[in-house]
Formats: sequence, structure tokens, C-alpha cells
Amino acid sequence: MVSSQAERLKPYAIDIRSPVDPVDWFLAGKDDVRSSYYLEDVATEFHVQGLELDWACVTWDADFRHSPSGWQNWSFKGNRWLHIKNEERKKYQKNAYRVLLTRARQGMVLVVPEGDVDDHTRPPDFYDSTYHYLRTIGFQEL
Repeated sequence: MVSSQAERLKPYAIDIRSPVDPVDWFLAGKDDVRSSYYLEDVATEFHVQGLELDWACVTWDADFRHSPSGWQNWSFKGNRWLHIKNEERKKYQKNAYRVLLTRARQGMVLVVPEGDVDDHTRPPDFYDSTYHYLRTIGFQEL
């Protein structure tokens, strides 16, 4: 699962613009490539809101980043990140991650990408502070 604003996960074959059929994703069996078992299609907070999952895998993008001064809100437009200033949009984005982080009943894996020094849209420092923050609040590294 990812935020619906996770625009820079395509290098990891995670494309939020590729629509998922929630019925197939949630209900199809282990032999159906459209199901969540295959980990080929990604669901956003819109697809999973109000549902409980046994296990969840959430991949974090640079849209909601932790920094030494707290959480920062970003939106990817064109070929660059823009800082979100509107308070309502900030609340919406924070809530999107709350939804994603509260779906799992048995366990959850969080993936925070390393970034790429050769990609100006995904430098490691966009992700490192979030990773370190999550470690300090008790998330274990696998």
C-alpha cells in the first residue's frame, strides 16, 4: 500500500496511476495475478480505508517526510517536489498515512526507499530522516 500522492516510487515498479480493482485485489485467490498475494498492484488509502488486513506492506514516499523540525508535506508536480502550504491539504496527507498505518491486524512491514543520488527527485536525504525517525520510535529493521 502507498499514499495516493506517492509519485516517485515508479523506479520500484510501484505506480499509483495504474488502477487496481479492489474486488480482485482483496478477494481473488493466491492463483490470481490481480490479487494482493502477487504484490504486483498497489492499493492506496482510498482502496483500504475502513478495511482490516491481516498483513500489510506500506511503502513510504517523499511526499510526507520527517525532518529535524517535524513532518513536512510535499506534492510532486511535473519533475519536482513542491512544498504543500495549505493546512487542509497537510491534514489530508497526514490522514492518508494514518489510514495506511492502521490497516494491519497481525503485522506490517514498512519500506522506506534508500533514494538515489543520481535522481534529483529521489535523493537519499528525502528518505533518510523518515527512516531514522521510525527506527527511534521502535520500528525494527528487517
